Amino acid sequence: MIQRIFTLTRYFVQTILFSLTGVFYLLLTLAFWYLLFSPRQQTPDVAYYQLLIGAFGAAMAFLVTLSIAARANDAQHYPFLVRLKSRVEFVTAVLLSSLLVTLFYQILLSLLALVNGPSLTLGVLLEIPPLWLAPMIMTAVLALHASDFITIGWSRIYVFGILAIFLFGQGLKNDSLASFSTSLSRYAINQGWIDLSTRLENYANTLSQTDDNMISRIFGFVFWPFKALADGVTNGYFTANQALAPAILLLYATVLYLLAVDLFANKDLEFTE
Repeated sequence: MIQRIFTLTRYFVQTILFSLTGVFYLLLTLAFWYLLFSPRQQTPDVAYYQLLIGAFGAAMAFLVTLSIAARANDAQHYPFLVRLKSRVEFVTAVLLSSLLVTLFYQILLSLLALVNGPSLTLGVLLEIPPLWLAPMIMTAVLALHASDFITIGWSRIYVFGILAIFLFGQGLKNDSLASFSTSLSRYAINQGWIDLSTRLENYANTLSQTDDNMISRIFGFVFWPFKALADGVTNGYFTANQALAPAILLLYATVLYLLAVDLFANKDLEFTE
């Protein structure tokens, strides 16, 4: 199985690197380096280096995964697929090749950024792998769900719709929710639902008297790992909780990867010509 996955991975890596798409991503990498890590001026500090290259890797992983997934969705790959013992191998090869291609461009950018850039200590070098790899893997798996290669029915609408709900929920304030609960309470009392109206009114009063923005924190938990990584890099150190952020991102990625594999294994394949 491992040999088949590595063979497919090598094929997809070569397909993307030695193509116009690969050249475009190379030019994009060079443009990113020249604009944000110009060799004509000193790169400000290590945090700037870590954050921007990490963000570049996450964004590039999403784009590269979409490109490789689109290629994998071509009908010319039917002969490859029927020789595999499991469809999981095909999805794994697509994801692995996407990560390897992304790493190539990210490492290239990180080396170029060292020209007149910050000096990296051993401690900083040890921090980089989890800081860069965890968001990269997470966005690559998300890109799988955004592609026609994995999507079955409304699956991508469900996945990104749930993310959108959590993203919107971060902006909710206690006062807004309290007003909404009060409106529901008035509607309930007009309908004669006295008990329900009382509960809603008590809930609205509790929210109004709470200083902590509880609702925003609940919805924001999903995106907390990204904020924790950014805060840790900016502050120059990670708290015990912030140090868990890469592991939580990998947990998210694992769940989404298993979902992607299940979707692909159970869908009727209709590769494009």
